[in-house]
Amino acid sequence: QVQLVESGGGLVQPGGSLRLSCAASGFHSGVNWTHYAIGWFRQAPGKARGGVGCIDVLDESPYYSDSVTGRFTISRDNAKNTMYLQMNSLKPEDTAVYYCAAASTIATTWAAPSEYEYWGQGTQVTVSS
Repeated sequence: QVQLVESGGGLVQPGGSLRLSCAASGFHSGVNWTHYAIGWFRQAPGKARGGVGCIDVLDESPYYSDSVTGRFTISRDNAKNTMYLQMNSLKPEDTAVYYCAAASTIATTWAAPSEYEYWGQGTQVTVSS
C-alpha cells in the first residue's frame, strides 16, 4: 500500500515562502515513484478540494492552476521518492490544508481529485500577518 506523508506546513506572513515535502513509501515490487503522476491539492474551509499542480508521469512536465502559476513550483526527487511544493509570494487566499496525491494514470484532467488513488494526510498552511 502506497503511503504519502506531507510535511513543511506552518504559519507564514503574506509575501513569504514555504516548501512542502511529500515522502512516498510502500511501492510494490517493480513499481516505484516514477510510475506515478503526482499532484498537490488544497482545501480551504468550506471549499472543495482543488488542484494546485501536478507532474505528469510520462514527460515530467509540470502543470499549475492559474492561481499559483509563477509563484509555486513542483519538483520531485525520484531517488528519494519525495515531491516538493515550493511556494513563494504567498497570499492570505493560499491558506488551506495542502495534500499530495499519486495517480498511476490520468484519464481526464490532472486537477480532478478523483483521478488520484493515493493521498497524504494533509498539512496546514496559514498565510496571515
